Amino acid sequence: MDISRLKDFDALTFDCYGTLIDWESGMVAGLEPLVARLDPRPSRDAILEAHAFQESTHQRQTPAKTYSDLLATVYRRIGEGWGLTPAWEACEAYGRSVPQWPAFADSAAALTALQRHCKLVILSNVDNRSFAGSRARLGVQFDAIYTAEDIGSYKPNDRNFEYMISQLAARGIAKGRVLHVAESLFHDHVPARRHGLATCWIYRRHDQQGFGATMDPGERPEVDFRFNSMADFAAAVARAHAG
Repeated sequence: MDISRLKDFDALTFDCYGTLIDWESGMVAGLEPLVARLDPRPSRDAILEAHAFQESTHQRQTPAKTYSDLLATVYRRIGEGWGLTPAWEACEAYGRSVPQWPAFADSAAALTALQRHCKLVILSNVDNRSFAGSRARLGVQFDAIYTAEDIGSYKPNDRNFEYMISQLAARGIAKGRVLHVAESLFHDHVPARRHGLATCWIYRRHDQQGFGATMDPGERPEVDFRFNSMADFAAAVARAHAG
């Protein structure tokens, strides 16, 4: 991994949930009213895998639905899969919970440091209202925010990457000067490679088994850079620019 190449990018495009925001902790907390009714309780990984399946299914089936509304359906389907019938009000409350999902401890400081060198862009499977709450936790002003609500589809759909690439090109940022930074191989790295983007894997789950809240991507795609945290990534970018 040649970190000197990290100085060659004008824009860093970020997945948000799983990369900057600790969505797995947010999901587990939000699903506790269902889990508490089960005996035995499912493991954390089982909870996240149930979420991954229902979320990816509904993002594919109802791509124009806003993320908060989609999450309400996900909550109901997870409950039904566990033999429960959650009240719709509880489903809606889960859909509105995204702004309460915590940021990873290193995200805000890392983004502040990275902004000294590159434009920061969000490409996220989220609605605009939910992201506004998350953005407040991240502490920076992003140069552009592209959401699933804006685009009308969810990653890994190619449309999301085509939209982002075209929007950045209109601002004079060529695809070869973009580094896509994400945790999810399924949502981000596989389609980013299809579109010829350089990629950086923030491997938040490096000390855990499985894929957590994301689907198994199948064959693992190649990545240009890999770090286990945003703090490590930001430090490497700083070294590249200092050198």
